[in-house]
Amino acid sequence: MRIATSLLLLFIVAQSTGQEAQRRWRKLNQVRQDKFDLVLPEAMRENNIDMWIVTNREGNLDPLYTDMGEGYVGKNAYYIFTDTGAERIERAALGVGGYLLEEGDTYDYVGSESELADFVHKRNPKRIGLNISKNFGGADGLTHSAFLELSEILGKTYAQRFVSAEKLVSDFRSRRVASEIAIYAEAGDLSYTIAETAFSNAAITPGITTLEDVAWWMKEQQFKHNLGSSFGMPSVYVTGPDGVIATSTDRIIQRGDVLMLDWGVGLMNMFTDMKRMAYVLKEGETKVPEGIQNAFDEAVKVRTIIKNTIKPGVTAQKAEDAIYAALTKAGYHKMAGFNQPTDLDKTDVIIGCHSVGNWGHGIGPSIAFFNPVRLGYELRANNLLSIEFFAYTKVPEWGGKKLRVPLEDDAVLTERGIEWLYPINPRLLVIK
Repeated sequence: MRIATSLLLLFIVAQSTGQEAQRRWRKLNQVRQDKFDLVLPEAMRENNIDMWIVTNREGNLDPLYTDMGEGYVGKNAYYIFTDTGAERIERAALGVGGYLLEEGDTYDYVGSESELADFVHKRNPKRIGLNISKNFGGADGLTHSAFLELSEILGKTYAQRFVSAEKLVSDFRSRRVASEIAIYAEAGDLSYTIAETAFSNAAITPGITTLEDVAWWMKEQQFKHNLGSSFGMPSVYVTGPDGVIATSTDRIIQRGDVLMLDWGVGLMNMFTDMKRMAYVLKEGETKVPEGIQNAFDEAVKVRTIIKNTIKPGVTAQKAEDAIYAALTKAGYHKMAGFNQPTDLDKTDVIIGCHSVGNWGHGIGPSIAFFNPVRLGYELRANNLLSIEFFAYTKVPEWGGKKLRVPLEDDAVLTERGIEWLYPINPRLLVIK
């Protein structure tokens, strides 16, 4: 907590001296250079795409606009990447410019949108990747009208060479460079510090504070530090024997409540996704009731098994199969579907270890039932993953009904396996 608090202080100092905007721009520019140099060549070649055109229109920017370097966009603008056979992918920006893009020095050529046809014809690409995607919104930035205009400008011969860049976008974004991982760790520190402070007596007075008060307090911290979010209002909720009682409403937090939150922050084009859990002590209590504590402890054991099982070099589907096999061997029960606990005396578990990064739910390989296409993608070293799951354990104090414990923190996958990017929650938070 001390390190993250110091980081918040550095944010305040940087903002007060006018240096924070430039600091963020420099870091984002480093990410862009590293991604273009190290990730883009392999991503384009593995997907057999000779040229990748990312189209932007004023007032309707592609989801990859920040990744590409932003800049001023007039009627139409094109970021164009061409595999000429050299080690380095050629980069050009047509119809987009301005100080931030040009000073970044990431593009070989910055020109006019009117040059598009001549530019493409001279390079004569065999397969032209466009951001058209059936499965991922983040890879589906090309509008129908822009597609028609692009087809008209380039002509029928080249329009017949258009292919979806869906997998290319996934690979480009999900294969992380060190500069990105550094930013993500910084975002994680801010995210968990705000979340854990929200679930403390610094933000909550039992009998007075509402769930909505806590959510707005968290939103205010985002506002103060110029942080974004993929999720809108933080989900701050109360769980009881019959499930979720209320989420981010005017429901007053009472003693004996089991509180949970789900949220994330956005910092320099990177977005976290994490959960925290707390118990509000009743009058006279000095610790968490044994049944609730045991449910949390079981979830921590599940997390350890998941962490130790995930390795790179296999599809996300194979990783999911391995996780459930390891959990079953350890005595846990695979739940048939989300929020469908059994009456078994075992802890029921369902996992959803999804990709994270440029959104709270990322675009890369995903060990999650709700990302069926990306279950088929290969896990690679430097992928960012949310280690998310739900564990349901019987609580004697609730007449044997099960408490759902959701744990989620973000990690990077390395050749050694899962490595945390910031301090995860090792304990159930306590509000006095």
